[in-house]
Amino acid sequence: MKMIKLAYLFTLVLMAMAVHAQTPLQNQIETKAKAITPKLIEWRRHIHQNPELGNREVKTQEYIANHLSKLGIEVTKLAKTGVLGVLRGGKPGPVIAIRADIDGLPVKERVDIPFKSNVVAEYLGNQVPVMHACGHDTHTSILMGTAEVLASMKKDLPGTVKFFFQPAEEGPPADEEGGAPLMIKEGVMDNPKVDAVLGLHISSALEIGKIKYKPGAMMASSDWFTIKIKGKQTHGSTPWTGIDPVAIGAQIVNQLQTIVSRQEDLTLAPLVVTVAKFHAGVRSNIIPEDAELEGTIRTLDSKMQKDVHERIQRICKSVGDAWGAKVEAIIDTKTLVTFNDSSLVNMLVPSLEKAAGKENVDLGRWTTGAEDFSFFNEKAPSFFFNLGGMPKGMDPNKAAPHHTPDFFIDDSMLDVGVKAFCNMVFDYAAKKK
Repeated sequence: MKMIKLAYLFTLVLMAMAVHAQTPLQNQIETKAKAITPKLIEWRRHIHQNPELGNREVKTQEYIANHLSKLGIEVTKLAKTGVLGVLRGGKPGPVIAIRADIDGLPVKERVDIPFKSNVVAEYLGNQVPVMHACGHDTHTSILMGTAEVLASMKKDLPGTVKFFFQPAEEGPPADEEGGAPLMIKEGVMDNPKVDAVLGLHISSALEIGKIKYKPGAMMASSDWFTIKIKGKQTHGSTPWTGIDPVAIGAQIVNQLQTIVSRQEDLTLAPLVVTVAKFHAGVRSNIIPEDAELEGTIRTLDSKMQKDVHERIQRICKSVGDAWGAKVEAIIDTKTLVTFNDSSLVNMLVPSLEKAAGKENVDLGRWTTGAEDFSFFNEKAPSFFFNLGGMPKGMDPNKAAPHHTPDFFIDDSMLDVGVKAFCNMVFDYAAKKK
């Protein structure tokens, strides 16, 4: 019994020594992140109550820029309404970038909260309600907090941290440049050149305090397509005297689904081809001259993405040729596959565990949702993860999805995101020595 007690005491001493060994830097981050939690909530709620659509985030840009300037961080406004902050540490080291998106969505908020959005703005020529229905307000608050903590540790900070506050993640207005591609075009990845990029996405169906990650492909590419069909108008009573674009469109819809069910190897990665719009005709007794289909493609493999594009073009041409109609498919790539560099993930998962506790960090699954963060992971090794925003004890199946009027985030543990980013910055620098 005495030996058992001694062994137990020895184990406790070893555990205490292990905790003590990791405390100086980690505890400093923990203390500072906890201390600014009220600010994180205040910033988040201000931004939530004052959402702005993509490429129109003028007030949000100013709010962020003012905050960074007060911290002594170099500030550049770019990409129309974006902000680049540069913090140069007191020690030599790598360049790491952290990204947050800042735009809202044309969605009317239905959740009854004190900081509910009542903002209305113009979207595609119409007046629409605006809401942070995807959590970008929390991403912005977390990155503002990360900047504040790291700026307070500047003398001990190895290397340089670049803060990307990116507009128009949901897509810029028609015929405008925006989002991650414009940030990259205007040089955020250069001068100094970025060695690695970090990012997170809040999740309404993952409990607060928890983190999920996945090496490799994590989120799907997103392509939007428009298929224009030119037939021959005729009377509905004599279809043989025309070329029916509605019937042609129906055949194309069915043929597109065979790409998923019969043509691609789904054991490699999931695939979605969705036709979401079908426009044709003005009267029930007139076969129209034109029809138009619109939809989206989601893939989790870049080679599959290219192959699906080619198959859609072939289907449209062959069906059109069979009918003697002209069919044109226009495919617009909105995002690439969000891909996490496996070596970077392995290196930095311990940083997430420091922030949230090992028991709260777990492997996640890939998703057919898309992120324009994917353009950054084309330029440097990247690590994008999910942070919980669902109230404790809630059934995930009952949580309102993103992009809906009932979307809700519990903002009481945003400091976990700050701790994650800060630990990742210091740990990356230490392991890159």
